[in-house]
Amino acid sequence: MNEEQRSHLLHSSSLFSPPEGVKLSYGTAGFRADASILRSTVYRVGILAALRSFKTQSVVGLMITASHNKVSDNGVKIVDPGGGMLSQEWEPFADQLAIAQTPEALLSLITEFVEKEKIPFDGVLSLVLLGRDTRPSGASLLEAAVEGINSIFGAIALDLGILTTPQLHWMVRARNKGMPATELAYFEQISSSFRCLVDLIPNETERNKTDNTVVVDGADGVGGEKLEVLKSMLTGLVIEVRNTGKGGGLLNDGVGADYVQKEKVAPRGFGSNDVGIRCASLDGDADRLVYFTVPTNSSSKIDLVDGDKILSLFAVFIKEQLSILTKEVKENTNNNSQARLGVVQTAYANGSSTDYLKQLGLEVIFTPTGVKHLHEKAAQFDIGIYFEANGHGTILFSESWLSWLEARNNELSLVSEGSEQQKAALRLLSVSNLINQAVGDALSCLLLVEAILQHKGWSIQKWNELYQDLPSRQLKVKVVDRTAVTTTNAETIAVSPPGIQEAIDAETAKYPKGRCFIRPSGTEDVIRVYAEASTQEAADSLADSVAKIVDRFLGFGSSNQ
Repeated sequence: MNEEQRSHLLHSSSLFSPPEGVKLSYGTAGFRADASILRSTVYRVGILAALRSFKTQSVVGLMITASHNKVSDNGVKIVDPGGGMLSQEWEPFADQLAIAQTPEALLSLITEFVEKEKIPFDGVLSLVLLGRDTRPSGASLLEAAVEGINSIFGAIALDLGILTTPQLHWMVRARNKGMPATELAYFEQISSSFRCLVDLIPNETERNKTDNTVVVDGADGVGGEKLEVLKSMLTGLVIEVRNTGKGGGLLNDGVGADYVQKEKVAPRGFGSNDVGIRCASLDGDADRLVYFTVPTNSSSKIDLVDGDKILSLFAVFIKEQLSILTKEVKENTNNNSQARLGVVQTAYANGSSTDYLKQLGLEVIFTPTGVKHLHEKAAQFDIGIYFEANGHGTILFSESWLSWLEARNNELSLVSEGSEQQKAALRLLSVSNLINQAVGDALSCLLLVEAILQHKGWSIQKWNELYQDLPSRQLKVKVVDRTAVTTTNAETIAVSPPGIQEAIDAETAKYPKGRCFIRPSGTEDVIRVYAEASTQEAADSLADSVAKIVDRFLGFGSSNQ
């Protein structure tokens, strides 16, 4: 790093002083906080993005969003060249950048990191694609990100405007694969893939059993805005979008997938006229999706169809197509014909969903909470499906198996075009193009759900009857120090403080079908409690009892204070 670059960095960073007394940490969501204190952090993440692009000699992305958080919050995160999240190896450097108190400390940190990582600058291009959601603070924070990127000589910032988070992930991945990486290309790929799946619906399917209309809550965010564009490109599906952000509603306020999934109530703008209709809800940046139906009794909870049920629907469909595809090639010596299909969940997955998936004969793996853990495990399968109950998830197809599938489809088109095997191959190829393999994407998942429901002739009620959820309850307990709790076994067993897991086990044993675990929040000093039991009353009671155990061991009145 030459003297001119060092001088430029010193001057540029002096314009973005970090807020006093604030210590942010880079996690699954990147950095996230009240928007008013984020300009310095976003500027520094711009530097990080430029360095990451130089290091990988690839295009990276930078997204300004706080997803399902309230409108006054915002955040920033990096999209790695493959379309996934920032490499975990770089997260500590991100934390150090954010808390450096002076321009001199920041420069020293960057210089040391560049030397350690041997980041090349000469003869190498750096390109960062930027996107933001519809938050009012987004434009100002994006300017700070551009300043950060431009503070590194040779780095180029390309502002793509207002996007869903999954769109930016998709575009970064596409750009690095040498494919068209525009918003129009994204819309065209998922709409044409949806159309292919609809065209391949078996003739015997009683389509009249499935209403082809879905009403979508856009969370007053970017997803509703983009869905309005996408729906005009679709045939075979009618989408009515509400809460698009144009009616004066506030982003994520009484709307959105997070609100619907956690509160189990209908979002603003949905009521008695929607009873029995298939409804869906996106979150603020459109990377989560849940479905629901409005009950006949306005005072009762909605019938929620969450991420676990979406995962199960996808698993059923893909398993069926694999069975058709391999029906006559079981003697084939090419082992790739027998795809290894796996499902990845977290401990928050409802126990009934896990039992159902295992009964289907599927391999089910558990990971700690966080998309980065789920994504990594899913990538180890030929076809890996992961979802969190909150509605964030996707399907990953390995490159090697997709190559085999394309070759198999070409072979079938020559010897048995129009056969059930070839149709199954085409369906699987269409799913791989429709689903966003970079990250969970509410828009592409919505289209895949709708295509599968039409294919099977299922109503949302039929879909929801795949299995009966065990009643559950989530609570959080404020504590002095959340790091006092450490866990193992995919966060289901508390290792410390000593004795707390034994107390939880003793309480859980009192309830039929009881299951309960605790884990520290990644962002605030709270311990999260999750409980399941045979009845809602029992689940509530178990959660309350375990919350008291947590308070006894770790609360403000405990000896740990």
